[in-house]
Amino acid sequence: MKKNIKYIVVGIVGVVLAACTNYGSGSAGDGKNETEILIEESFKPLFETSIDTFEGQFPKYNIVPNYLPEGEIIEKFYSGDYKTICISRQLNAKELSDLKKKQIEVRSDKVAVEGIALITNPENKDSLITIDQLKRILTGKDTVWPQLKTRINVVFDQENSANFYYLKNLCKLKKLPVNVFAVKGNKEVIDYVKKNKSALGVIGVNWISDADDFDALAFLDGITVMSVSVDGKKDYLKPYASYLFSQDYPLSREIWMINFAGRSSVFSSFVNFMIGEKGQLIVQKSALVPANAPIRLIQLDEE
Repeated sequence: MKKNIKYIVVGIVGVVLAACTNYGSGSAGDGKNETEILIEESFKPLFETSIDTFEGQFPKYNIVPNYLPEGEIIEKFYSGDYKTICISRQLNAKELSDLKKKQIEVRSDKVAVEGIALITNPENKDSLITIDQLKRILTGKDTVWPQLKTRINVVFDQENSANFYYLKNLCKLKKLPVNVFAVKGNKEVIDYVKKNKSALGVIGVNWISDADDFDALAFLDGITVMSVSVDGKKDYLKPYASYLFSQDYPLSREIWMINFAGRSSVFSSFVNFMIGEKGQLIVQKSALVPANAPIRLIQLDEE
C-alpha cells in the first residue's frame, strides 16, 4: 500500500457574497404550508442542524422539512405546489424547459460537496474496494465476498433516492440484480449492515461525517467505512472532507437547493442562510465541503 497523504480542511473565512448574507429579510406571514421544503433524505442530518439553527436565529420563521427520495421530490416540484427543494444535482435542460412552460423560473444554488459512503459489517475484513469492483458487484458479476465466502447483499436507502440514482448512473443499470435492494432510509441501511455481516451498505456521507454529533458516532459504532480507489493504482481513500474537496474520493457528489419563491420569502431567506456564512459553517462542522467559502488544506503524512 502506498503512503497515504492525508489532508485536513481548516478555516472557513467569513467572506461570502453580500447578497447571501441578507437572509433575515423574509416575511414571516407565509404560513406552515408555504414553508414546507422537500429535502433528499440522504441530507437529513445536515438539514436538521441547519433548520434548528435558522429557526433559533429567527423564531418567527417555521421551516417544515419533508425528507423524501430525490425522484419523488422532482416529481412534486413539477406540480408547482412546492417552491424549494434540495437534491443532489442541478435540474437538467429538459426539466428546466418543462418548468419554463409552466412559467416557473428557478434559481439554483450549490450548498456543499458531499459523497456516497460504502459501509460493511466489522466481521467482513474486505475493507478496500475499487470502482471496477463496485461496478461488478452492482451488475451481479461479483456476488461473493472473497474472505467471508458468503453472498454480497447490497442495500441502499430507497428506490428513486439520490443514492439509488448515483448507483444506477455509475453502472448504467437498467435493472437491479437480485442481491441489490432498498430499505426505508439511510438509518435503516446502517441498522441492516450492523446486523448482517454479508451486507454492503450505500449511504450519504453526512450520516456519519460529523465527529461531534452523538448520532453520527452511534451510527459509526458497529460498521466499517470502506476505503475506495479509482483503479487500485491510486490510494484507497475514505470519504473525508479533504478528499471530497480535492475530488480524489471517487464517489463524491453535490448538494443543491432549487427555489422559485419570491426573493423576500421565508424560502429564499433559508436558501440564503444555507449559502451564507452561518450555513456554510454548519456544512464545514458536518465535515462536508462548503460551496461558498474559502478553505485551506493542511497536509499530514501517514506511513
